[in-house]
Amino acid sequence: MRVVTTAQPLDVQPTPLALLLLGREADPKSERGVECPGDLPSPSDPDLVARARAAKEKLGDKVFVLGHHYQRDEVIEFADVTGDSFKLAKDAAAKPEAEYIVFCGVHFMAESADILTSDDQKVVLPDLAAGCSMADMATAEQVAECWDVLTEAGVAGATVPVSYMNSSADIKAFTGKHGGTICTSSNAKKALEWAFEQGEKVLFLPDQHLGRNTAVRDMGMSLDDCVLYNPHKPNGGLTAQQLRDAKMILWRGHCSVHGRFSVDSVNDVRARIPGVNVLVHPECKHEVVAAADYVGSTEYIIKALEAAPAGSKWAIGTELNLVRRLANRFAAQDKEVVFLDKTVCFCSTMNRIDLPHLVWTLESLAEGVLVNQIQVDKETESFAKLALERMLALP
Repeated sequence: MRVVTTAQPLDVQPTPLALLLLGREADPKSERGVECPGDLPSPSDPDLVARARAAKEKLGDKVFVLGHHYQRDEVIEFADVTGDSFKLAKDAAAKPEAEYIVFCGVHFMAESADILTSDDQKVVLPDLAAGCSMADMATAEQVAECWDVLTEAGVAGATVPVSYMNSSADIKAFTGKHGGTICTSSNAKKALEWAFEQGEKVLFLPDQHLGRNTAVRDMGMSLDDCVLYNPHKPNGGLTAQQLRDAKMILWRGHCSVHGRFSVDSVNDVRARIPGVNVLVHPECKHEVVAAADYVGSTEYIIKALEAAPAGSKWAIGTELNLVRRLANRFAAQDKEVVFLDKTVCFCSTMNRIDLPHLVWTLESLAEGVLVNQIQVDKETESFAKLALERMLALP
């Protein structure tokens, strides 16, 4: 075997993708992959916490900081309110005196806040590269093509779109324009019941697992009632007859975090922790949801643990930042909370927003410099808001 040696260090350069994930470079092909127009503070700066406090105090009531449950602890510390995406957007709309809404979450969440807040309020995302892989799995062009396929199959007129909150403003606008509604993981059943009162079929975007779990687990449909539309295949990989026979047309999208959990994860934790309660998010795969003891949204998960008796044991299938925070919170109440999988699983895009980005944002705003504003154009906002209002009108 030939061995090659060299006295010079290897010239190994990180790939553009690696740099993007590290927050050091921009992706010219992505609207979200942009650099901050200024220098970020160093993560090792010992004064970051003090700087964040000082900037927030200087801004006073002019700023309202929203922190999604999946954010880092260092960011959550400075949030005025915490919650899931829709709760936070509503909280922002209920704070009209705040000139700046700093949304510590991801891009689609900030869009929703911009849609629901007044024109005088400015929604800011500390890192524009904080996107959502699930939301990005359905583009406006792909969904328009899908609707053409449904039209050619003769089923578009009987189909009502229902889009998960975890979708772009463009997809929410498509939903509103075509008579559909938005749903959250908490009210998906109500949204589907409403949709089936309006039509015979549902096009569910963009998370296949939430759509399938709600239809089968909560509404008594069969797996055969569901078909999977793949935007990367001609006609979605489906025949016209399959589209005519289906009740639920599920978009081929998923959450990269919740999709990692498996039945093996459930079986393993039950073997390791006798008597454990397995509680998972409905974005998990159908077989994982079927194997769990409880299923619910992030708000449901928190309330379930709050109501749990002392001495109970819980394995949670959702993003690790939240699970770790809950484990610390309930340890004092003698409640054991563990992550469902042995593999550490943060949401990489949520984690892009760290303390340096938050400090840079707050200090910029305190100096009168508006940065990273998220704005939805008026036409898109109008139809998206229509879809959101239909959701708000659900019983």
